[in-house]
Amino acid sequence: MIDRLRNKCIIVIGAGSGIGAATVRRLCAEGARVCAADINEAGAKAVAAAARDAGGEAFSTYIDLADEASVNAAVAAAVERLGGLDGAHINAADLQAIMQDSTALDVALDIFDRTLTVNLRGHLLCTRAVLPHLLARGGGALIYTSSGAADGAEPVRPSYAMSKSGLNALMRHVAAAWGRQGITANCVAPGFTITPEMDKSPHLTQAIRDYMQARTPAPRLGQAEDIAGMVAMLLSDDGRWINGQVYHVNGGALMP
Repeated sequence: MIDRLRNKCIIVIGAGSGIGAATVRRLCAEGARVCAADINEAGAKAVAAAARDAGGEAFSTYIDLADEASVNAAVAAAVERLGGLDGAHINAADLQAIMQDSTALDVALDIFDRTLTVNLRGHLLCTRAVLPHLLARGGGALIYTSSGAADGAEPVRPSYAMSKSGLNALMRHVAAAWGRQGITANCVAPGFTITPEMDKSPHLTQAIRDYMQARTPAPRLGQAEDIAGMVAMLLSDDGRWINGQVYHVNGGALMP
């Protein structure tokens, strides 16, 4: 593994499983010092411990994106432990709310509100907590996990798609407002990505796998490591002249 993130201090928010966990592993493998933050405290601890066992430097903290005090406390804990921040990957979502998202006529307003609270307001809170620390270092990188749902039309999940469209707008705002001060902000929009947790789920049937594979002009479906690789690049010096972009990492399933 290349060593391009040596001694960079990075917080991964939503690190307890899936893409976030893979990102922690990748960043540590490239030499970063990482804070793994998640509402699933046990999951974040396990991810950080595994990264340490592999020779990396990582620790965990609790965060709840629906609670401003929790967001501020988690970022403060990361800064205190790491001595500052060079970057952040904000990767959180309420997966239970996604399962209950339906249509514009039918979706319960509490599901709509919860989705925007975590996926949009929570990402704004994280941005407000992290950005001053990046500026204090003379610049840094913010990477948000978006979704192809923001660009591809679907007959379901309007709350989720609206939240991700808003997240793309937030990212472009940050890139435009603070780019001259050394801040880069970008989104990674994963395609159908089979995380280890999904792979074990009885809900991911072979029929679903076959359907998604048929829609993807690639020889396989996505893995969490595919997304982590893009995040690592954007957090590294290789990504310092990339700003305000949405990167669709999806095997070609969506070509906007």
